[in-house]
Amino acid sequence: MIQIPGMLMVGARCKSDGKTAFTRTLIERFGSQLDIVGVKVTTVDSFNTSHHPEVAGWPRSDSCMGPYYLTEEKDASSNTDTGKMLAAGAKRVLWLLALKSHLDHGAKALLEALGDKCVSICESNRARRVIEPDAFLMLVGKDSRDWKPSALDVVGYADRLVQSDATGFDIDPDDVQLLDDRWVVRVPATAIILAGGGSSRMGRDKSMLPVAGRPMIEHVYEQLRPYFTQTLVSSNNAAAHDFLGATVVADDLAGRGPMMGIVSALRASANDVNFVVACDMPEIDTALMRSMLRQARDYDAVVPKVGANFYEPLFAAYRKSALPAMEELMQSGNNKIVDSYGRFRVRYVDLGDRQFRNINTRAEYNGLVEERGDAGV
Repeated sequence: MIQIPGMLMVGARCKSDGKTAFTRTLIERFGSQLDIVGVKVTTVDSFNTSHHPEVAGWPRSDSCMGPYYLTEEKDASSNTDTGKMLAAGAKRVLWLLALKSHLDHGAKALLEALGDKCVSICESNRARRVIEPDAFLMLVGKDSRDWKPSALDVVGYADRLVQSDATGFDIDPDDVQLLDDRWVVRVPATAIILAGGGSSRMGRDKSMLPVAGRPMIEHVYEQLRPYFTQTLVSSNNAAAHDFLGATVVADDLAGRGPMMGIVSALRASANDVNFVVACDMPEIDTALMRSMLRQARDYDAVVPKVGANFYEPLFAAYRKSALPAMEELMQSGNNKIVDSYGRFRVRYVDLGDRQFRNINTRAEYNGLVEERGDAGV
């Protein structure tokens, strides 16, 4: 997969779902803040005259074609997708036409043409197979038209499905953001930060340990907040965590451990899909988180796994459909989260060599602040 930082990719179920109208809206909104490069990617099985790109200046001879063709739109008055992006305020607009069998080569050429620190909006379905953008949106019209094969092929990569009709799109404009020249898309899901542990190994409330001058839980909150429509803090000490501005949810029954925190927060959540993160993970792997949220569409839970028997239940996605089985297990007196996994559909994500960083002990905390040049406590 070719990573292109700063790219937002937009796909569509079929041609009439308003992909170019949507990208134009984004270009008009963000183009006044910084230079946006528009990109259109099309793939074909073979080149012929019917596949000439919709770009001004295209040579009328196919003999010059290699496995891909990359050109720049210059005519903002052109009634083409690329011309419309240029007219909407894009600084530049690039058009990539590539054989399906050589799309990866074309994507590498596109990456080189975009250059470093470029913010771009790309229209394509199939390009998502070879390009890893910051975020990928899939537009879905409200009619009953069939899905294009290229859309079905990549819908599983979509961070969010956006319903479209003749009047607009069902996404709040603020749900698409640029943070430090990287695209972030908020999804209709709830982030749950677990902050109710006893911190026995640390000897004090680790959620409030200072990291770079702020409580550790604030670092977790600020990393999660842009991605979710709701954020909950699972804590029995509302006074300590109210400063975040998130809703604090107390355990329905005290002394039942993290599983009760998850169950209580799932009950209070406004969304079906939820992502649980422990407050002692100051460095969130947002790419992994996004991937797990996508997979949660088809499972009751998505849980990282290392080897045969080690799970990470406190960095996991849970749908509300998992709640009855968890409640039933707790009613039996069992508070182990992993013991609930045999009772609903779980997708296990093999972490391989990837590791989570939990701050459980004083030594681990001292190592964190030392790396950051912080004074700590």
